[in-house]
Amino acid sequence: MKSKASVSHDAIMKKKLREDPDFAVEYLRAAMEDAAEPQVLLVAMRRIAEARGGMARVAKAAGIERESLYRALSRRGNPRLSTLFAVSKALGLTLTVA
Repeated sequence: MKSKASVSHDAIMKKKLREDPDFAVEYLRAAMEDAAEPQVLLVAMRRIAEARGGMARVAKAAGIERESLYRALSRRGNPRLSTLFAVSKALGLTLTVA
């Protein structure tokens, strides 16, 4: 009996983040709600960037050096608001406040 090949959670998440814009929006919205852990938003943005063409493409579209983008969207990142807006725009998303 052959067993089915398993697919990693990361692979499934990348596919959903790449193919489903509504899922990506809800993913970021949930990350923004975690006020106790603000780095969750940065990691979520990084995962979306990786899923949507990679960090190099997003960095270029945002007008940011690739290495700077990796640093900004890391767990210890401390990006400027302008960086977050540029990355959001490069991802085809908009950061809003309600």
